[in-house]
Amino acid sequence: MPATSLPASEITALLGRGTRFEGKLLFDGRVRLDGAFSGIIKSDDTLIIGDGAEIDAEIDVASVIIRGGTVRGTIRARNSIELYVPAKVYASLHAPSVFIDKGVHFEGTCRMAPLDDAPSDPSAPTTP
Repeated sequence: MPATSLPASEITALLGRGTRFEGKLLFDGRVRLDGAFSGIIKSDDTLIIGDGAEIDAEIDVASVIIRGGTVRGTIRARNSIELYVPAKVYASLHAPSVFIDKGVHFEGTCRMAPLDDAPSDPSAPTTP
């Protein structure tokens, strides 16, 4: 059977409500988290965080869509970050495009700029 690409809206994996996972998550495709996750998430694809999720993570992906739940940590996306009501986000955001819906609870920092290769370090000197 020849390999075909998945439709852009297809979810390839789901961490459902009532599920708790700690560790490192690496994935291809679109992954949706509705349960509790603590650790590191890396991908060249899209992460969707659903209502009821409890995420405490260092996230480095192509795109992040947060549709609800509570997210703490660092979020770096090469394309975009989208936050929708009723999300609660306590994080450092860094992406070239950031959308925050009216009514989202956001506490943290936001940097709208293309990502460099290295993770951002606020204490590192910047070069012009």
